[in-house]
Amino acid sequence: MAAAAARISDAPHIPVLLRPLLEAVAPVSGTWIDGTFGAGGYSRGLLEAGADRVIGIDRDPMVFRMAEDWAGQYGDRLKLVEGTFSDMDRLAGEPVDGVVLDLGVSSMQLDQAERGFSFQKDGPLDMRMGDSGPTAAGLVNEASESEIADILYHYGEERASRRIARAIVAARPFSRTLELASVIERCLPRQKPGQSHPATRSFQAIRIAVNDEFGQLAEGLEAAERALKPGGQLAVVTFHSLEDRIVKRFFQLRSGGKGQGSRYAPAREQVTPAFTLKTRKAAGPDDDELAENPRARSAKLRVGIRTDAPAGSVDRAALGLPKPALEGRN
Repeated sequence: MAAAAARISDAPHIPVLLRPLLEAVAPVSGTWIDGTFGAGGYSRGLLEAGADRVIGIDRDPMVFRMAEDWAGQYGDRLKLVEGTFSDMDRLAGEPVDGVVLDLGVSSMQLDQAERGFSFQKDGPLDMRMGDSGPTAAGLVNEASESEIADILYHYGEERASRRIARAIVAARPFSRTLELASVIERCLPRQKPGQSHPATRSFQAIRIAVNDEFGQLAEGLEAAERALKPGGQLAVVTFHSLEDRIVKRFFQLRSGGKGQGSRYAPAREQVTPAFTLKTRKAAGPDDDELAENPRARSAKLRVGIRTDAPAGSVDRAALGLPKPALEGRN
């Protein structure tokens, strides 16, 4: 399986946890959905590992333009579709043998100042993963102070959320990333060596809200359940604790467990399991991957196997969605 990963070393981007993911879902065969196509690393990995066909889905049309140089070598084995993974079952148009999701923003998006994700490069305050819908500028310029504070606290786990929200409202309107980053930075203690930038948590929170990432994740997990054949596998890679909590609870609830519940609503026991779990613990990067890519340090992989039970849904509060997502503040 490591050889399959090695054969795609000429790809523009090697995704985090590719080797353990391919090992966890081996043997790879049939039709797979790569619900977060990005730079195409997972799609290439699946095709090289034995998938007959991969359907790559992404809401960012730019990623398909970037794939033009190499996608043709796979012919009709690789189908690219613009859309959101929350709609993957309809976009695929057929039951599939596996689904891969790599959550969060990609490094190539962060590196493009014009996309507005970076607090270290000046660009328009956009942050949209696609090319439609409200922007980050719209959110910070139009939302109330309490709404902004809730987003920063619940999506970014920012303890100074109220202080930052007050400063944002006082200084708006904003149109550029560095304008916003500067206001946030003045609200927090000076950055010490080795610490993340003061605007890291706030920019993460705003990005999540702009793209409705938690709502999309909940819908995407249910869409994967609908799309998978009995015996099909769902593999999800997360990068921070809020995402991982949602994925973990989804698998708990849909495999017949009670989950942990939340302060907003109790979890409901699933009588007929829709998934069985490969392992109860998430897999993480090994020492070799950490040496190659420090970004992998927080990554976790969870894998479930679809049963023949009818597809269902899970209460959003039981999944542990943060408060703004439950209240529709995105």
